[in-house]
Amino acid sequence: MMETLSAIADAVMKAVDAIPSDVDIGEELCIGADGTPTSQIDKIAENTVLMYIESNKVPLNVLSEEIGFVDNGAKDTLILDPIDGTRNAVLGIPYYTVSLAVTDSDLNGVHTALLRNLVTGDEYRAEKGKGATYNGRRLNVKRSYDPRDITLNIYLGKSSDPHAYEVAKRVKASRSMGCASLDMAMIALGRADGFLMQSENYTHSIRIVDIAASALILREAGGEVYNLDGSIFNMPLDLDYRANFLAVSQREVFDLVMNGESSRDKKSSVRFGIYANMNIADVTDIARQVIAELGDSEYFVDSALASALGTEGMPLRDMDVDIVIVLGGDGTLLRATHNTDAKIVGVNAGSVGFLTAIERDQIKEGIARLKSGDYTVERRSKIRVTCDGEVLGDAINEALVHTDSVAKIRQFRVYVDDSLLTEVKADGFMLSTVTGSTSYAMSLGAPIMDPRVGNAWELVPVAAFKYTSRPIIVPTTARITIETVYTNKDCLLVIDGQSEIPLAGGKSVVMTLSPKYGRIISMGADFYKRVSQKLVNSL
Repeated sequence: MMETLSAIADAVMKAVDAIPSDVDIGEELCIGADGTPTSQIDKIAENTVLMYIESNKVPLNVLSEEIGFVDNGAKDTLILDPIDGTRNAVLGIPYYTVSLAVTDSDLNGVHTALLRNLVTGDEYRAEKGKGATYNGRRLNVKRSYDPRDITLNIYLGKSSDPHAYEVAKRVKASRSMGCASLDMAMIALGRADGFLMQSENYTHSIRIVDIAASALILREAGGEVYNLDGSIFNMPLDLDYRANFLAVSQREVFDLVMNGESSRDKKSSVRFGIYANMNIADVTDIARQVIAELGDSEYFVDSALASALGTEGMPLRDMDVDIVIVLGGDGTLLRATHNTDAKIVGVNAGSVGFLTAIERDQIKEGIARLKSGDYTVERRSKIRVTCDGEVLGDAINEALVHTDSVAKIRQFRVYVDDSLLTEVKADGFMLSTVTGSTSYAMSLGAPIMDPRVGNAWELVPVAAFKYTSRPIIVPTTARITIETVYTNKDCLLVIDGQSEIPLAGGKSVVMTLSPKYGRIISMGADFYKRVSQKLVNSL
């Protein structure tokens, strides 16, 4: 099968080389089966492959970017991208390929793959279980890892997720090359640490034809491809299915890119902070247990808790620590996020504790895992709230504009970017993050959102005097403006239920994606199990 793929690549390369120089190879001929425009060069390359298969009676079905699925009654299917990097080809940039992969099921069923740069002739090959080669030489990903010297290929097109731009600023070097197959092959060659495809627009995310060959090549070279939640990446044989992913040389790179650190970077000597809800009757007993389990670890205690324990302390906001251990419920954890940029882990001493990672009877095990670095860090987006150009705060749960008088409704205008969404009389209007979707937003009838839905918020009316006023999901890239209509009726801005800021009537509050984010430690608890235990079936 490998020699057949090589012969097909030869035919494509010859056909592309034969295109006369005066032909507009970028001319759009039609819309392909994947919903994107088909150019002259795409069609020439695809027709060459189809003709080769037909004339040589190659026993393969074909799934191609342009024509879609061709059923030849075969057991295996050739996943074909006739030209990956069409824009580069049109511009004369020597960075585009023909991508050929043979599967018996889906992306993870690919067993033979070949990728060829149609300008240089460089060829990548892989067979499942037999390794990968580059021009006949064995391929291996980079084995060394330096978090200060990461090179990442990143999709930075017009539909890029804001997180992609943030990552580009954090790594040592980033590249946007315009050819996904070669971007991944660079990792297999050991010349890059990873390739991030993160689009905020589903229709601009990756298709199976783009990476079927390069995924096997990378995996056979020792790398891996992950969903953005850290699970192993796979795709069905379906051109309508699109996805985001992160391909890396090793797992530590994934952790660094998505969570801001890798397990290898977690310090052997971690500085802890301890912060508590002092309204909990036995919180000092819980604190003593936590302190006992910390043993010789360096720790600092918040002033209020320290006073109750009869020891020295300091305000949370003054602590220079790596991890803050929060004793309380979700409200206490939220307060902590407003007073520190450190990672936060909750010990559930409250009533629900949906965001907490450690239950009371798991303190010994939980602290041991913190000390050994056996945890993951979930990045949670925040809402930046401004009024008259002044930053009023960041919300990790929700930002609410509410009437300042009991039983007195207000009139609001709500804009998404520059478009008026609604004008409604209500007690208030709220913008909630994914994190906040299991809190106040849920109690108002808004949907619960899986934390993997990282690029969405929900706009939620509070007791709206309009039957058709319902929660609406908006992208985190949107600019939300909540305008209080009447100049003589004041309101309150409430951020995460922690701070209340008076708003004069007629003011507009603008909410956008904050450049900051929260880092909440998880011990691997299943989200849907927590929903069932703590929200659906709780008393």
